[in-house]
Amino acid sequence: MSKRLRHLLSLHDFEAAARRVLPKPLFAYVSGAVEDGVSERANRRSFERYAFRPRVLVDVSACSTQATVLGTSYAAPVGIAPMGISALSSYRGDLVLARAAQAAQVPCIMSGSSLMRLEEVVSEAPGTWFQAYLPGDGAQIDALIDRVAAAGVGTLVLTVDTPVAANRENNVRAGFSTPLRPSLGLAWQGATHPRWLFGTFLRTLWRHGMPHFENNYATRGAPILSARVLRDFSDRGHLNWDHAAAIRRRWAGRMVIKGVLHPDDARRARALGMDGVIVSNHGGRQLDGCMTPLQALPDVVDAAGGMEVMLDSGVRRGSDVLKALALGARCVFVGRPFNYAAAVAGQAGVAHAVHLIVAEVRRNMGLLGAVDLAAVQADHLVQAVP
Repeated sequence: MSKRLRHLLSLHDFEAAARRVLPKPLFAYVSGAVEDGVSERANRRSFERYAFRPRVLVDVSACSTQATVLGTSYAAPVGIAPMGISALSSYRGDLVLARAAQAAQVPCIMSGSSLMRLEEVVSEAPGTWFQAYLPGDGAQIDALIDRVAAAGVGTLVLTVDTPVAANRENNVRAGFSTPLRPSLGLAWQGATHPRWLFGTFLRTLWRHGMPHFENNYATRGAPILSARVLRDFSDRGHLNWDHAAAIRRRWAGRMVIKGVLHPDDARRARALGMDGVIVSNHGGRQLDGCMTPLQALPDVVDAAGGMEVMLDSGVRRGSDVLKALALGARCVFVGRPFNYAAAVAGQAGVAHAVHLIVAEVRRNMGLLGAVDLAAVQADHLVQAVP
């Protein structure tokens, strides 16, 4: 292990390390939430509402974190959540995340708001899931879905909690915008963060040219400096369940709806033949004051009727993973910390971050008295003392 990683002992540690590497506007984009940050803070606090009730004198010498998700066996019930423009915070970020996940045998979802072609990532990391942000009309949607299928993607994740653009004031205050607008302040931030400037930004420009949003449509999208980016990211208000049903009929692979919090939406997804849902409030980046995924999870699991239920938003510890599993999640996805890890040390950083949280899951299972994930049940949890 490199000296750069040796002092990073938990996922929390990567945030401070990434703050030193990334320019302020870019760090603000990754770390920030929406408006007053109420949802983002609540996501973390929601795990504190539960306390563990362990069992003792259980032989946990052969404790296993093996998980089966959507019919595929993984080494642990922890995956990498989709994160937009991750190739701007680390060199070839989408590929770095996918490769690290494949090496660790955990699931990874590539973001539709990525700056690398999905074909390149899926060819080098087969088994990567793809998260789609749907374009403006039926013909464009069909063309994008066909492109994703032709790339060899087996699991399509349809994110549905972004019908309108969120009010991310922190981005404005920090000088981050979509599209990116060159300024003296942005230039100064680059100059004062040379590791990022030379190792990520200039290296990307030299080898691959100006980054574009590559996967919003069947064809190449706008460059990050283009005003057309606003159009591409604001054309989602029309989407409804009829679109989801049409995609389900067209898509032959596994399909997951991401952004579900209401049990009625889980029932609707099951009725349309979805393979799973991800309970999520977008990491607190969309609707401020929104209920937390952990709070929504039990009702969604009840409504799912056996359909697989997953969760993201706010997970930072192995104990968080086990609390979600005890309430019925099949696996969880983690976002920001893996983005920070890639910024700090590329694929090695992501691998170290995955190792840390999986080790926490295994250790806490032993302390909980659970030999495998099936043994993690709701009776291992009680309401925590306020």
